[in-house]
Amino acid sequence: MANFRFLHAADLHLDSPLRGLEARPDVPADRIRGATREALQNLVALAIEEQVDFVVLAGDLYDGEWRDWGTGHFLLGQLARLTRAGIRVVAISGNHDAESILTRQLRFPEGATMLPTRPESHPLPELGVVVHGQGYARREMLENLVPRYPRPVAGAFNIGLLHTSVNGRPGHAGYAPCALAELLRHGYDYWALGHIHAREVLAEGDCWVVFPGNLQGRHVREAGAKGAMLVTVRDGRVAAVEHRSLDTVRWARVEVALDGAADAAEVLNRVRLALEAALSGVGSRLLAARVVLRGATPLHGALQRDPGDIREQIRGEGLNAAPEGFWLEDVTLATAPAGDTGGLGRRSDAFGRMVAAIEAAEAEAVAARTRDYAAALLNRSGDLRSLLGEEHPAVAAARGEVSPEILARARVLLLARLAEE
Repeated sequence: MANFRFLHAADLHLDSPLRGLEARPDVPADRIRGATREALQNLVALAIEEQVDFVVLAGDLYDGEWRDWGTGHFLLGQLARLTRAGIRVVAISGNHDAESILTRQLRFPEGATMLPTRPESHPLPELGVVVHGQGYARREMLENLVPRYPRPVAGAFNIGLLHTSVNGRPGHAGYAPCALAELLRHGYDYWALGHIHAREVLAEGDCWVVFPGNLQGRHVREAGAKGAMLVTVRDGRVAAVEHRSLDTVRWARVEVALDGAADAAEVLNRVRLALEAALSGVGSRLLAARVVLRGATPLHGALQRDPGDIREQIRGEGLNAAPEGFWLEDVTLATAPAGDTGGLGRRSDAFGRMVAAIEAAEAEAVAARTRDYAAALLNRSGDLRSLLGEEHPAVAAARGEVSPEILARARVLLLARLAEE
C-alpha cells in the first residue's frame, strides 16, 4: 500500500458575519471579517508547501444561505490553486451550507469533488485510498448517517468523511448523532469529522477518529489555536496526526489573578504580565482577548463601580505591548471583596439589617422594582428607548426582562460598597 499524506480540515465558515461587533468603533472589523478567507489561503499554502496528496473538507464550507457569489468564487479560486498543484480535494456539505445556493450551483474545478447528499465512495486509485461520505440535504440532519456509509474497500485505506456531533458536545446542535463505538466498528482507517469547533482526537490506533476544529475562530468562545490536521500514512497505517495552526486572528480568554492586589498599579502590572504571556504565542496574528479579572482584592468595589475605567487602562496596556496585534474584546470582572462581607449581615445595627435585607431579597421582587424604575427613566425621554435599541439591558429591564447576571452584579456591587464604609 502506498505512502501518502493528506490534510483534514472542517468548518471553514467562509465570510462568517461579525454578529454583535460591527457597531463597536474600536473593532478591527476588516481584519476579523477577512480572517476566514486568510485561514483558507493558509491551508492552501500549507498543502502546497508540504506537498500533500489530497485535502478532505468535512462540511460547513460556507456560513449560511445568502447570494454572495463572491464567497463561492473565492472558494473555487483556492480549490483551483490546489488542483493546479496536483492536490485533489474531497468535500461534503454540513448543516450551515446544506441549503446554500453556492453549494448547489457552483461547479468545483476538475480534481476537486463535492460528494452528494447520499452515501458515495470516491476512490483515489493511485494512492490506494477510498473516501466515503455524504453531505447534508437539509440543515437539520437529525438521523444517524453512519449505517448508510459503505463498507470499507478491502486492501484500501478507507476514510470516512462525516459532519456529526458524535454523541453530543456542549454548544453544538446534535446533528447526525452517532456513537464512537459504531465508528470504530465500521472498519475505516480514519474518520475525518466536522461540526465540532474544538480540536479533539476521539480514538487512535487501528482507527483514528478526529475533529480538527474549525479553521479560524470566530468569537471568544472559540479561543485558542485553530487550523487543520496533517495526516501521514505509511504502509497503510496512520503514522502521525499533527495539528497545524492556520488562523490569523487568535481569540483568547486571558485570566488575571488579583488576589491581594492592593492598588491600581499592581492590578495593571499583573494585567501587563498576563497579556505579554498571551501575546508571546500568537506571532503575527491579531490577539482578540477577553480579560478576566479574578480574586479577592480590596479594589473589588472600585473595579465594580467604574468598569469602563479599568477597561480603558487594560486596552492601553495591550496596545502598548502590541500596537497592531491586540484588540480588547471585553473585560469580565469576577473579583470578590478582600474582607468578610458575609459577616456584615449578622450585625445588629441598621447597617447590618440593610445588608441582611439585600442578601435575602428575592429575585422576582427586585426584578419587578427594576422594571418599574427602568420604565420610569426611559419614559422621561421619548427618544432614549429608540436610541438605545431593544437589546439594551435598560430597555429589556423596562419590558420586565431583567437578567439574573445584572441582579447578581448589583447585589455584589452594593455589598462591596457597604463593606468599604
